[in-house]
This record gives sequence, structure tokens and C-alpha cells, in this order.
Amino acid sequence: MTNEGDKGAHVDSSRVIVLSGPSGSGKSTVVNGVIDACPHLLVKSISATTRPRRPKEVDGQDYHFLSADEFDARRANGEFLECEEVHSSGYWYGTLWSEVSDAHAKGGWAFLEIDVQGALKVMEKYSEAITIFLKTANEEEFEQRLRNRGTESEEVIQRRMQTARNELSLAHNYRHQVINDELDRAVSEIVNIINSREAELNA
Repeated sequence: MTNEGDKGAHVDSSRVIVLSGPSGSGKSTVVNGVIDACPHLLVKSISATTRPRRPKEVDGQDYHFLSADEFDARRANGEFLECEEVHSSGYWYGTLWSEVSDAHAKGGWAFLEIDVQGALKVMEKYSEAITIFLKTANEEEFEQRLRNRGTESEEVIQRRMQTARNELSLAHNYRHQVINDELDRAVSEIVNIINSREAELNA
């Protein structure tokens, strides 16, 4: 059972962006494209995880890599906005409250790229957040992207496919659904969503 505290309850929910989507939907590429293209300051939230660091990954840049004990201690101390065990992998992922508050301290939007279960928790706390579900054009394309990675076993691919189907069934909970069939178009659509909200906030 998770124990997320209220350490970030003071954070303004109007400038929080949550983007989710199945593994292989191109989330990281889209997020980086949106950050580069958006005229407003978007600060990518760095998730914490207990999984081992992969080659070329940088602690504090790709993830905050924590031991299981440190993760549990921070969770018990209420330092997470949300945290979950992902893909039945035995590894935990979570968003630290400090990531959101630091983004706002810089005068920017906090941009969270997180899984669906975590996103649902964020929605409960930040009702005004922009929430975006990123999809591939079809299931076949999604599966092909997973296989093209060449990093997962067949068992893992099938498990991720089932997870993706489950996540797609929850897509209706998001304010926006964007199909990543063409990168520039998807990025442009998301930037327009953010621009519209920023205009509303400044009206």
C-alpha cells in the first residue's frame, strides 16, 4: 500500500501536464519534442525508480535511481506524489513532490511522463492538470515498436502488450487523446493544447 503524503498539496495544479501511453508509443520522443517546440517553460519531471540503471543512463537525468530501501523510506515519509510497481516487474517508479514544486519555483509547467496508474492518482490531486494519453495508430504498430527495441524477451513483450490493452481501456479518463502517427503533428497538437490553457490562465 502506498503512502503519499501532502507535501505538495500547496502546488498550483493549473500548470501541471501529465502524459501517459503504452510502452512503445513514443512518449519520451514526443515529450522532448514538445519541450523544444513550446514557447512556454516546460520542466520535465524526473521519475524515481528502483530498477537498475541501464547503459548510458544518467542518474538525475534519465531517472533518480534509488535503492529499494531508500525508495521505501521516501514513500513512508510522504515524499511521492504518486508511486507504483510497474508492469509487474518488481520495480517501483514514482514522482517526487519536489520535482513538481521545483518546476513551479522556476516559473514553469511541471511535465510528468508517467504510467496510467500513476496518472490517475495525479488526477485525483491535481484536478486542473492537462492530461494527455498518447496512442499509436494501431496495435500492430505498437507491437512492432516494442520488437524494434530489441531489449525485451518475448515474455516481456507479451506482458507489455496486455498492459497496453489495459491502459487503453482507461484512456477516456484523460482530457486529451493524441495519436502519435507523425511526430511533428503530434508535437504540434500538444503544444497547441498547452498554448490554449496558458491563454485561459492569463485571460
